[in-house]
Amino acid sequence: MAEDVFKKLVAHCKEYGFVFPSSEIYDGLGAVYDYGQNGVEMKNNIKKYWWDAMVKLNDNVVGLDSSIFMHPTIWKASGHVDAFNDPLIDNRDSKKRYRADVLIEEQIAKYDEKIEKEVAKARKRFGDSFDEAKFMETSEHVKAHAAKRDALHERYKKAMNDNNLEELKQIIIDEEIVCPISGTKNWTDVRQFNLMFSTEMGSTADGSMKIYLRPETAQGIFVNFLNVQKTGRMKIPFGIAQIGKAFRNEIVARQFIFRMREFEQMEMQFFVRPGEEMKWFAYWKNFRLNWHKALGMGDENYQYHDHEKLAHYANAATDIEFRMPFGFKEVEGIHSRTNFDLSQHQQYSGKKMQYFDPETNESYVPYVIETSIGVDRMFLSIMAGAYTEEQLEGGDSRVVLKLPPVLAPVKMAVLPLVKKDGMPEKAHQIVDSMKLEMNVAYDEKDSIGKRYRRQDAIGTPYCVTVDGQTLEDDTVTLRDRDTMEQKRVKISELHDILYRKVSGHELFERLIKVQRETAVK
Repeated sequence: MAEDVFKKLVAHCKEYGFVFPSSEIYDGLGAVYDYGQNGVEMKNNIKKYWWDAMVKLNDNVVGLDSSIFMHPTIWKASGHVDAFNDPLIDNRDSKKRYRADVLIEEQIAKYDEKIEKEVAKARKRFGDSFDEAKFMETSEHVKAHAAKRDALHERYKKAMNDNNLEELKQIIIDEEIVCPISGTKNWTDVRQFNLMFSTEMGSTADGSMKIYLRPETAQGIFVNFLNVQKTGRMKIPFGIAQIGKAFRNEIVARQFIFRMREFEQMEMQFFVRPGEEMKWFAYWKNFRLNWHKALGMGDENYQYHDHEKLAHYANAATDIEFRMPFGFKEVEGIHSRTNFDLSQHQQYSGKKMQYFDPETNESYVPYVIETSIGVDRMFLSIMAGAYTEEQLEGGDSRVVLKLPPVLAPVKMAVLPLVKKDGMPEKAHQIVDSMKLEMNVAYDEKDSIGKRYRRQDAIGTPYCVTVDGQTLEDDTVTLRDRDTMEQKRVKISELHDILYRKVSGHELFERLIKVQRETAVK
């Protein structure tokens, strides 16, 4: 069922101008996608919502736009040259390659699914008298599944932390995990594969330098730490935010735009005193989850997931996951990176990366809290949460994207009831009066019902219909996308009615309140 919904969502993205396969007339390029006319508007709205929440709402966070090409020693210092790897395994029969860790995580999820099925059956059997907690404690089937899941979980966690590739393969064999394509268990050994793309810079073969397309945007922030701190006269704690493209040679790229080879990140590195990192980690973890929940996609669709294996530089790491059609998946990561990155760049560059703290009268290499979110994954999570198929009265149905108004590509559509009697002219006047404040569409083709359905399908929150009465008293019909309710309003009141809802003002007021309530003392 979930797989069918996901296929429909992918088809919907193409049909309505959100996402296209890249280079499609040449049969496409694997795991690379282009954003269409509606997709690019929504993507820009996501980036603005993030940027405003991070930079505008926080007096001590500023922006940066670093280059994609950077000195190759940066990636040696960061550890990417030696340790930016995925554990891969091949099936000899299908010739398909998989990430060993993903195969095992999916197996763990299957045990959870079995438990959920047992609970669902019991709930149906016992009805209102069902005590789920007691059932979980007493059901032999549930306890058996939970024991297998927990044992596998511990074994997997140890193998990942020990970087034990032989054990990862043995887990796959012991769990009898089969290739989804061939259905066989004919696996190769697990091996590591570096994910960075490389190219050469220089005009001649002899004079060229091997460089990399950046696999993350964070290092551009770290190497500019002192530039920003000194020119901005920044005092710790402070953050540097950046939005930009990153590139990873994902061998197992799949699930539409969830895992791509060219993608976009929104990252913020927050520099703090050593010893204060955990309270700031807790603060940003809470703030970032509230940023997601403020969009109204359902609090139950978000959860934290603590990392099983910490990166060698981290002392805490948590993912914010969203319930995708294919399960809970990471959308954002919050990491306490200690002082690893700045210390490494200090060592490899020979330049001091220290901050003199006037309050403590000492110099130190700051610790860092990172928040890192994939624009494309965020886009997919919003589309997945918004995609709705509704049965209406009279046997009719509609597909509607219940997008948060602040992220919707088109905020308002203006529709003349007929293409005559001065209605198109009046409609264009309304468009012209509003288009500098928000993205407004004009549509006069087909019946009014078909036009409503078209706007529903791209997630337009409001439709304004100009009819004969409009020409008499300057009122229009305002239709709400989600409820389909219609009411007459004055044209002069449209801006005040809609702007706060579609501009994000109401969301930011909520976030400001959260900031005040959770401020770090």
